[in-house]
Amino acid sequence: MPSKEKVCVIVGPTAVGKTALSVELAKQYNGEIISGDSLQIYRGLDVGTAKATTEEQQGVPHHLLDICELGDSYSVADFKETARGLITEITARGKLPIVVGGTGLYIQALLFDFELGSAEGDVTNQALRDELEEYAETYGTMQLWERLRSQDQAAADLIHPNNVRRVIRAIEVIEQTGISMTAQPKVDFKDLSESCYDVKLIALESDRQALYDRINNRIESMLTNGLLAEAQQVYDFGPSQAAQGIGYKEFFPYFEGEQTLEEATEFAKQQSRRYAKRQLTWFRNRMTCEWWDLTQSPETMVDLSNDVATWLTN
Repeated sequence: MPSKEKVCVIVGPTAVGKTALSVELAKQYNGEIISGDSLQIYRGLDVGTAKATTEEQQGVPHHLLDICELGDSYSVADFKETARGLITEITARGKLPIVVGGTGLYIQALLFDFELGSAEGDVTNQALRDELEEYAETYGTMQLWERLRSQDQAAADLIHPNNVRRVIRAIEVIEQTGISMTAQPKVDFKDLSESCYDVKLIALESDRQALYDRINNRIESMLTNGLLAEAQQVYDFGPSQAAQGIGYKEFFPYFEGEQTLEEATEFAKQQSRRYAKRQLTWFRNRMTCEWWDLTQSPETMVDLSNDVATWLTN
């Protein structure tokens, strides 16, 4: 039986230092970086997504940045297919694939073999679909996703709120059959031995208040570096997946004259802090990660690096 390809994965909440760690490990261990972020795929959205700049990349090859236009949709399935192909290519070049991101479902779909909605069957009701599409337009994608969650928690856990097509499909299935579209062989996402790869799953964390301070400071820095212009671009474009991104939509009320810039900024900070909390909870509850706090204990970077070296030689 052939050995599994080695993949290093770095996850964690926003503003915790994933980019810096990925570049450092890539330099040490001849790696190439694959972005696992659902917004960094968009061209022109650089500041608000904390996309690594040319200087920050330090010559390390980065993949899945700037591959979509603003109006394009990009699904978990798209990421899974593309990222798996990249892992094979990078490994064939004798280099280490390093996947970096905070979008939990992307990471889960990449590492394990499971199909979203593999048991949904051929269920189509045009009247219901029209009603759900109108519901999404009227109340927004998050409310549509909440409707799914109230009926089918399992499907909601597997589908990103921005993936309207899949959310609608899941609601169709549960309302018409009474059976979740996730009715399929159970995958234990906490058992990394079941992964398709020999994976080193590193999760970064930080003291809660320290992390919140970093998030607040990052928003202020982003505003200085052009965040508002990017948010205006997203707002002017109209409905899109990118428009659901935290750090952009919070400024829409400001553009509409309903809030001051200060109020919108505080809301963006608040939502970013809440998102970080959800990210931490998600990775703690759903996957088996090795947790490191490099912001409070930077000296442990030596131990982490040695740990990666040991894993690579095993």
